[in-house]
Amino acid sequence: MTLTRRHVTGALAAGLATGLALGRSGPARAGRTVKFSYQRSSTLLTVLKARGTLEERLGRQGFGVSWHLFTKVLEPMNTGAVDLHADVADAVPVFTQSAGAALTFYAMEGASPRAEAIIVPDESPIRTLADLKGRTVGVSKGSGCHFILAGALRREGLRFADIRPAYLEAPDGLAAFERGGIEAWAIWDPFLAIVQAKRPVRVLADATGLSSYNRYYTVNDSFAAEQPEVVATVFAALVEAGQWVKANPSAAVSLLAPIWGDLPPEVVATVNERRSYAVRAVDRAALSEQQPIADTFLEAGLIPRLLDATAVRLWQPPAGRG
Repeated sequence: MTLTRRHVTGALAAGLATGLALGRSGPARAGRTVKFSYQRSSTLLTVLKARGTLEERLGRQGFGVSWHLFTKVLEPMNTGAVDLHADVADAVPVFTQSAGAALTFYAMEGASPRAEAIIVPDESPIRTLADLKGRTVGVSKGSGCHFILAGALRREGLRFADIRPAYLEAPDGLAAFERGGIEAWAIWDPFLAIVQAKRPVRVLADATGLSSYNRYYTVNDSFAAEQPEVVATVFAALVEAGQWVKANPSAAVSLLAPIWGDLPPEVVATVNERRSYAVRAVDRAALSEQQPIADTFLEAGLIPRLLDATAVRLWQPPAGRG
């Protein structure tokens, strides 16, 4: 299927509108309502929401469920506006930790390093990372791709100052890449998959060897302490949802494509193939991968102080559920 800019822009807008419509709170059952945030990239939470899994399971425990869509998740994570938060890529926890957010890490998705990459048009004279010197490279400031770009340059003996960074949010980066306003782009899925479906591109590097591109799930400290059985139920449901997506790729595409704004099935399939969706408990050894990201962002002036990236609260599932 040929993708046009209008199709992609419309799909993104439609996806947001659909998410907003679906994100309204349903009638709460007896007892407390558990508030969830989610975002466009929250695949497993979207699957659970669309299938009504948590409404059913938490309902049996006396809880209602409400869903809240956010395009930027730092505010609800930092303020505790919901109980359980959208899953986030590796860079986001650096900022929540820097802000002193009262968050407990309760689950993570395993490595998906091919889900973010540095790309150029296939016809570009830029053949290697070293060729980026002096070039205009699009990147979202403070994102995981910001770290990947900095790390890839460092690996080639270059400094970030050796390129001309164009700080663009992902939709703006897509438009700039299409019109030739940037010479290279550091970007993540689904935007990476969208542009690859639209035109031939060359991948200069993905995150392999730089970052595992883990995704983390967090819950407010107070909620984790007061309602551990709810956290355990959500954790088990996420594990099952990840297994279902991988075991049923066609059904997963059929479910997700209209929710994501009627993106072409091949784009959704590519995104799902590159993500591991392997949910497990968080361990401090995995969190050590956050340290280079924190150090890079400190050097860039994006956070104000040195962090120990492993110094966060962890929830552990009951025996047999990890």
